[in-house]
Amino acid sequence: MVGPTRSKLKEAASQPLHSSGSVQCRRRRRITGAGEPETEEEPHGEVEKSELPLPVGRRNLPGGARPCSPRRTRNLNAQKCMQIDVVTKALFLRRFQFLSCYLEQLLNKLHVLRRRQFSGRATICIAAFLGLLHWIHLVTLFENDRHFSHLSSLEREMTFRTEMGLYYSYFKTIIEAPSFLEGLWMIMNDRLTEYPLVINTVKRFHLYPEVIIAFWYRTFMGIMNLFGIEAKTCWNVTRVEPLNEVQSCEGLGDPACFYVGVIFILNGIMMGLFFVYGSYLSGTQLGGLITVLCYFFNHGEATRVMWTPPLRESFSYPFLVLQMFVLTMILRTSNSSRKHFAALCLSNVAFMLPWQFAQFILFTQIAALFPMYVVGYIEPNKFRKIIYMNMISVLLCFVLMFGNPMYLSSYYSSSLLMTWVIILKRNKIQRLGVSELNFWLIQGCGWFCGTIILKFLTSKLLGVSDHIRLSDLIAARILRFTDFDTLIYTCAPEFDFMENATPLRYTKTLLLPVVMLVFHTLQLGAFAALAILIMRLKLFLTPHMCVMASLICSRRLFGWLFCRVRFENVIFSLLTVMSLQGCANLHNQWSIIGEFNNLPQEELIQWIQYNTRPDAVFAGAMPIMASVKLSTLHPIVNHPHYEDADLRARTKTVYSVYSRKSAKEVRDKLLELHVNYYILEEAWCVVRTKPGCSMLEIWDVEDPSNAANPPLCSMLLKNERPYFSTVFQNSVYRVLKVN
Repeated sequence: MVGPTRSKLKEAASQPLHSSGSVQCRRRRRITGAGEPETEEEPHGEVEKSELPLPVGRRNLPGGARPCSPRRTRNLNAQKCMQIDVVTKALFLRRFQFLSCYLEQLLNKLHVLRRRQFSGRATICIAAFLGLLHWIHLVTLFENDRHFSHLSSLEREMTFRTEMGLYYSYFKTIIEAPSFLEGLWMIMNDRLTEYPLVINTVKRFHLYPEVIIAFWYRTFMGIMNLFGIEAKTCWNVTRVEPLNEVQSCEGLGDPACFYVGVIFILNGIMMGLFFVYGSYLSGTQLGGLITVLCYFFNHGEATRVMWTPPLRESFSYPFLVLQMFVLTMILRTSNSSRKHFAALCLSNVAFMLPWQFAQFILFTQIAALFPMYVVGYIEPNKFRKIIYMNMISVLLCFVLMFGNPMYLSSYYSSSLLMTWVIILKRNKIQRLGVSELNFWLIQGCGWFCGTIILKFLTSKLLGVSDHIRLSDLIAARILRFTDFDTLIYTCAPEFDFMENATPLRYTKTLLLPVVMLVFHTLQLGAFAALAILIMRLKLFLTPHMCVMASLICSRRLFGWLFCRVRFENVIFSLLTVMSLQGCANLHNQWSIIGEFNNLPQEELIQWIQYNTRPDAVFAGAMPIMASVKLSTLHPIVNHPHYEDADLRARTKTVYSVYSRKSAKEVRDKLLELHVNYYILEEAWCVVRTKPGCSMLEIWDVEDPSNAANPPLCSMLLKNERPYFSTVFQNSVYRVLKVN
């Protein structure tokens, strides 16, 4: 458990911070035993120029730096000296000719790489290296932003804000249970999340990733304990006043480190898969490299896994990349094997299980494939097998998610049924004797109208019409429909329209102009429409653009162009221009240096742990409720997973504190939910992310009858009695006891 003494000081204290909290200098010392004296390392004084630099990770060497002698120079034999002499003459006497030859060799290598076909062993090796590179990139950004390795267990839990903390809490429940099966039973019969209701959180929140990672963690720790191997090293971290000393542990034995480590490994593998996908699509490994470079150059637009690891798309999206790759192989080959179709089915299941929005993405894929089938670009037998595999994957997810009706009432499942019906009735439609164009229109209109009608019918029959889906948010965007529930979503920045600057950022790295040359894919058009309406869905558009950019190296598409213009010159010029802004983007990411610190929330969590009963019920804003459940294990009545109709009604009642209703009416509603304490955040009384998005403005839309009344939140801040009483207060939070 306890490793050697070492000190972890932030040597970047003078650098500007970009995180929410201020930097705190932390000193670590060895955890002492019962009778062992505590020894502290003295802070180092001014470092002289002759001293060695700190190693990677801003950590001092144990016990100080070891003195070392200067590097030895190697003796060169006469032959090597003559070679250097020749090179020197070439450089200084005929430097322009030497530079010309060097560039010629570079272009020849580029030409060879372009002509190299998509083949096995070398491609897999390059993919593994690129996956490792992306994993290092993600870990570095995550550590630089939060200084995660130096945080205590409580601080690490507090970094998982909003729904991230909710998901991680179930992983924590399973690993802290007496056995894996008992932990699984606890989260499938949970009474803490929506007190006093008992819910199956695996079914409601798509928690298969947490279940699997918790099983891996318990297995890993069991093996380590069996062989007596220490899986983590713990340190005492001394923080600046008024913060007290905390313990920080590193290694895969720490639950939080293991959890985020698995996520980063999965997304590192995804980058290798992107290379394989781009190489296969373009027919050359250079196309795969262009895909990877485009992804790195537009990394901030392509993913947010390095800032928000526990979100559902962090687990789900890598399997969509696999699914699209398998589907591309099926569409390209004339005789696809059963393995390909089985892989398509399994990748569909792996994509849908972790994320509630995945079905809508697959619906756009069916919408892109169906017109190709109608006009004859896809063989009917092959298309039929693709539809069957999709239908089987929906049924598997329905079973694995304990009969979650959302899988059967989505646009995706409705489109599959309508496609199946049209496939069966296609010959009868063809016998009507209509023209080819009318034959296409009849199938298209039948599919479109039938999908919408079937979706609403299944929703009504299965009783899930009140669930908010991605399609509902898109409809609210297009139709300008607003109510309390849609505003709670659309006022969040990630659910806003795409930023106007995003296309400009794509253009600066040449991602948008390159893709426009090959913008022939309906799937890309669907992703573009989704990203414009909901900014969060850029995670589908940007990577798909990167994959499509690989087609610039395709001889099938652009062989006619490269017969007139040298291929090497075009690609070399594109890569040069892309790297200008791309390298600047990467440098901006690497320059983010910060350290997580949220003292007000830490004070709140500790007060709840030591001053309230374990069964005390809490209510408040959705983000802080997830943290309360995760770190204190107290019952809560609302949480950030906002899709369920009953949960939305509960949250609406809880958020009435920020409305213009009377204090008595709000108090009575909270008592109906068995709330003992309400966590009031003063910022929520006045914060306004954009016009129409303050809590008062949202409530004025929802409750116009009370629009003339004063805000209840402001009244409670001045005088909360007689219906509430303040029991805790700091600079951010105020805990009100419900009388």
